[in-house]
Amino acid sequence: MQTVIEHFEIGQGKPYPLGATITQAGINFALFSTGAKKVELCIFSEDGKTELKRVEMPEQTNNVWHIELANAKAGLVYGYRVHGDYIPQKGLRFNANKLLVDPYAKALVGEFTWSDTHYGYNVGNKDSDLSFNEDDNAAFIPKAKVVQPTPAPTPLSEPIDWQDTIIYEVHLKGFTHLQRRLPPELRGRYLGFGHPDVISYLKDLGITSVEFLPLHGFIHDQFVEDKGLKNYWGYNSLNFFAPHAEYANSDEVAEFKQMVSALHEAGIEVLLDVVYNHTGEGNQLGPTYSFRGIDNTSYYGLEAEKRFYINDTGCGNTLNINHPRVLQLVMDSLRYWVTEMGVDGFRFDLASVLGREPHGFDPCSGFFDAVQQDPVLANVKLIAEPWDIGPGGYQLGNYPAGWSEWNDKYRDVVRRFWRGDSGMLPDFAKRIHGSSDLFESGGRRPSASVNFVASHDGFTTSDLVSYNHRHNLANKEDNNDGHKGNFSHNHGAEGPTQDKAINDIRNRQKRNLLATVLLSQGTPMILGGDELGRSQQGNNNAYCQDSEISWFNWSELTLDDWTLKNFSRYVIKLRQSIHVFRSPRYIHDPGQDEVQSVNIVWLSRDGHPMEEKDWHEQDNHVLGWMLESTEPEHECVLTLFNADSRKQAFTLPNGWEWTLKLDTAAVNGQPKPGWECEPCVTLEDKSLMVFVGADKTATV
Repeated sequence: MQTVIEHFEIGQGKPYPLGATITQAGINFALFSTGAKKVELCIFSEDGKTELKRVEMPEQTNNVWHIELANAKAGLVYGYRVHGDYIPQKGLRFNANKLLVDPYAKALVGEFTWSDTHYGYNVGNKDSDLSFNEDDNAAFIPKAKVVQPTPAPTPLSEPIDWQDTIIYEVHLKGFTHLQRRLPPELRGRYLGFGHPDVISYLKDLGITSVEFLPLHGFIHDQFVEDKGLKNYWGYNSLNFFAPHAEYANSDEVAEFKQMVSALHEAGIEVLLDVVYNHTGEGNQLGPTYSFRGIDNTSYYGLEAEKRFYINDTGCGNTLNINHPRVLQLVMDSLRYWVTEMGVDGFRFDLASVLGREPHGFDPCSGFFDAVQQDPVLANVKLIAEPWDIGPGGYQLGNYPAGWSEWNDKYRDVVRRFWRGDSGMLPDFAKRIHGSSDLFESGGRRPSASVNFVASHDGFTTSDLVSYNHRHNLANKEDNNDGHKGNFSHNHGAEGPTQDKAINDIRNRQKRNLLATVLLSQGTPMILGGDELGRSQQGNNNAYCQDSEISWFNWSELTLDDWTLKNFSRYVIKLRQSIHVFRSPRYIHDPGQDEVQSVNIVWLSRDGHPMEEKDWHEQDNHVLGWMLESTEPEHECVLTLFNADSRKQAFTLPNGWEWTLKLDTAAVNGQPKPGWECEPCVTLEDKSLMVFVGADKTATV
C-alpha cells in the first residue's frame, strides 16, 4: 500500500544500495542503523533553509531503514532524524533533535556553521555529555542533495607505471589562489586547477601524478575557527562521497569531474589524500552531525567504558573499520571515486588504523583483504601513511604487496646526510637504493617506497635549509605544535637574509635535496612549490593557515626561484631518460643474482668499491653510486655525493668514458660548455654530480 504526501508517493523501497539512488519510479533512500527505533526522512527546500516535510521510513531490513519516494527527482535536498536511546554510558547517543547528514551523500547544500545546537548534550552542563540537548540544529548543518548520475571523466589514455611515476603533493586551493593569470572566479577552485595554464606548468615540469590534500567534504574545527583560523588541510571529514564545496563555484561534482578530465587529457593522473581513520565529530564532547547520531556503537571504536572513544588517530575518535557496514562504507566510497569521479589512486592518512584488528596491526586485515580482491581497485595506486598514534602504530614496510608507503626513514636520513651528520653513509645508501631492507622481503618493488624530503606536514624544502627552529606562532598555539625534530639547518641565519654566501649554499642544498629524491630508486614525491623555493616562513605545521603562509605567491617569485624550477625540470628529464634510475626491481651487488640485468657498485673516493671500514668512517660524507644495466640497452650511470663542507676529490672508475650530466654546484645543474671529465674530478662542498658512462671496450 502507498501513501500520498503532496506529490510524492511513499513506498517501502529497498535496503540496497545505501544512500539515495534514483530509480525508474523516483528515489530510493536506505540508511544503516542498528539501534534506531525510528528514522525520519526530512525534505528541504532547494537552498536547504526550509524543512518542507518529514516522512517516517516505513521499513527496516537487516538493520537498514529504507523508503522510496515515487515521483521524486534529482536535486531533492534531504537529511535524517534518527530516534533511539540516549545512554552515553552504553555508547548510545541518538538524538532526533539533530538533523543528520547521510553518510552516502554525493553532494551537500549549505555550509556547516558552528552552534551549540550541534551537540547532543547541553554545553556547559555540569553533567557534560550525560545531559541531553533538545535544540534543533537544522539551520546550521549542510543537507544532502540527490545527484543525477553523469558520465565519468575522460580516462587516461594509458596508465602510468609505478617506475615512471613522479608525484606532486599539492593543496588544490593554495596552488591557484594567488595566480593572477587565471580569471578571479577560477582561483582556488577545481576549475582553476584544470585550467590550461596550470596543466601546462605541470607538464613542463614533468609531473605525472598530482596528489591532492583532502577533497572530501570537511568541516573547520571549532577550536580553530574560534582563533580566527581555518582547517586549511582538510583532515576533518564530514562526508566520504561529496567533493568539498568550497572549491566549487556552483556544482562541485561537475566541476571536479571537469578538472579530472582536463588532467587526464594531458596524461596526468589524479591521486586523493583520503581520511577514513576518523571523522570531524571528535570525542565524547564533539558535535553530532552524522555518524554519531545514526549509529555511534557501529561507526566508532569505543573503549570498554563505552562512553569514551578509542583515539588511535589523535583526533578524538577512530572509525571502526572492523564493522562490516563501516568497511562497506569505505569500500563503496573508494569505488565511487574511481568509477564515477575518475580518480586514479589514493593516499591513506594514518593508514595503520585501517589495518588494526583486535590483536593488532595485520597486513591481512579485513580492509586489506577487501581491497586486494576488489576488481575496481585492482589497478589504482594505493599509498599508505604507515603510522598512527595507536598501539603498534608505526608499520613502515609492513603493508601488503600492491601498496606503496610514505617513507619517513628516507626523509630523515636524506635530511641528516645533507646536513652533514656523522655516520650516515650506510643508512643513506639503503634509502637511495629504494629501502630494500624495508620492502623487498615481502616481494615488493622499489616503487613501494615513496621517497620525499618534504610534505605538507613539516618544513618545505626551502625552510628546511633556512630555519633551525619551527616558527608556528601564527597558529596561535604558543609555538607548541608541529615537529620539534626537523633535521634542518639554517646555514648561518634564521630565516631570510641578504647574505649572498648563505643564500648560495641554501640554494645548492635545495638542489641537492631535490636531485636526491628524483634520482633515488623508488617513487619520488615533490611537495608542491618546492621546485620554486616556496617558504612557509618557518611554519612547519600550517594546517590552519588558509593564508599567504600556505598559498603559492606567484607574483613574488625571484630569478632564483624560476632557476630552481628549471633545475627541477632538468633533473626530472634526466630521470626519465636513464632507465636504471627507474628500475622496476631491486638492484644488488654483482654475484648475488646471476640473472639480473642491472648491477650496483658503491664507490669510495679513490674510485674503488667501498670496503667495510669505509662504511663505518664516521666523518666520511662522500659516496659514489654506480649502476650498470645491460637491458633494455647497455648503460652506466655514476652519481657522486659530497655532503662535506669541503671540496673533495673523486677518482672516476676505469673502463668508461664519462660524460657529466648533472652538477648541483651549477645553478641550473648543467655542466658548463666545454667541461671535460678528468680521471679525478673535484666535487664542490655540498654538491652532487651525475655521470653517464660509455664502455671503452665496446665495439663501434
